Amino acid sequence: MKISVLGAGTWGTALTILLSNNGQEVTLWSVLANEVEALKANREEIKNLPGAILPSSVKVTADLEEALADPELIVFAVASPYVRSTAKIAAPNVKEGTVIVNVGKGIEESTLMTLTDIISEEIPQADVAVLSGPSHAEEVSRGIPTTCVVGASSKKTATMIQDAFMTEKFRVYTSPDIIGIELGGSLKNVIALAAGIADGLGFGDNTKAALMTRGIAEISRLGIKMGGKIETFAGLSGVGDLIVTCTSLHSRNRNAGYLIGQGKTMQAAMEEVNQVVEGVYSAKAALALSKKYNVSMPIVEQINKVLFEGKAASEAVSDLLLRDKTMENDNLVW
Repeated sequence: MKISVLGAGTWGTALTILLSNNGQEVTLWSVLANEVEALKANREEIKNLPGAILPSSVKVTADLEEALADPELIVFAVASPYVRSTAKIAAPNVKEGTVIVNVGKGIEESTLMTLTDIISEEIPQADVAVLSGPSHAEEVSRGIPTTCVVGASSKKTATMIQDAFMTEKFRVYTSPDIIGIELGGSLKNVIALAAGIADGLGFGDNTKAALMTRGIAEISRLGIKMGGKIETFAGLSGVGDLIVTCTSLHSRNRNAGYLIGQGKTMQAAMEEVNQVVEGVYSAKAALALSKKYNVSMPIVEQINKVLFEGKAASEAVSDLLLRDKTMENDNLVW
C-alpha cells in the first residue's frame, strides 16, 4: 500500500518505521526543512527515538505536493495545535475518497472540535478515521508488543487501515465509535497531568489510582453525553490509554504534571519536557465541554485552575478530597 505520513515527530516517525517494516511504501513529510535534512542524513530521530532507524526505502520530504502524490492512505501524525493549518494546506492535494487516519490526540480550544472533525471540515472529500490506544512511540519504534483500535465510519475503511498497520507486534482492533475513541485519547492527557502532579507532590499509588479511576468516570460521563459508547471508554482508547499515560515515564503529560507538582509553572514544565504537552491544550476545551453538556468534571476543573489561574497543586488536591459527599455512581440504586 502507498502511504503518506504527515508529521515527522516521534509518533509519525515510529509509525513510519512500523508501516515500512510491514511492507508498505511510505513517504514521511515534515514542514520543518531542518528536520527533514536530519532524518535524511541520519535515518534516525536522534533526540527522542535513538536507535530507531528509518528503513532505507522510506522517502523523507518537506514537499507536501510530493508527499501527497496519489497515496492510498494518509496518516495524520500532526500535533493537535497544528492539525487545522496542516489540513488546510494539504486539502488541494487530496483526491476524492482518499482515506485519512488521524493518529494525534486533542480537542481544538476555539471550536471544541475533535481532530477528525477538523480534518473532515478542512478536507471534506476525504474519508477520515482515527487510530488510538496505549501506544508510546518509544516502544512501538522498538517493536514492543502494542495494541490499538481504529475507528471509522465504515467497516471497509476500518479493515483497510487495520490491514495496513497490523503486525505480529502491533495488534489493531476495529470500532465504529469515532467520537468515543477521539474523546478518550484527548481527555486522558488532562487526567495524566493530574496524575503527574500527584507524583510530583510525593503522593502514592493510592492517590494515582483514585485519580485514574475517577478520571475515567469523568471522561465516560462526558463522552456518553457526546455520543460515545461506554464500551469504548472501558477499552483500549479509554482506560487502556489512560493507564499508560498516567504511569509511564515516556508520558510527556505525566512528566509535565510531575514538574508542576514539584513547584514549576506550567510554562516552565512545558519548556523542560520540550515536546508538545497535549493535555495543556486540551484542558480548557475539556472544561468548556463539561459546561456545554452540563457534566461534572471536578478533576478537569481543578487542573484548569492549577494551569491557568495559579492555584497551588496541593490546594487543588485538598479541594478534590473535601468536596461534598456523594455516591460513586448515580446510576446505581439501593
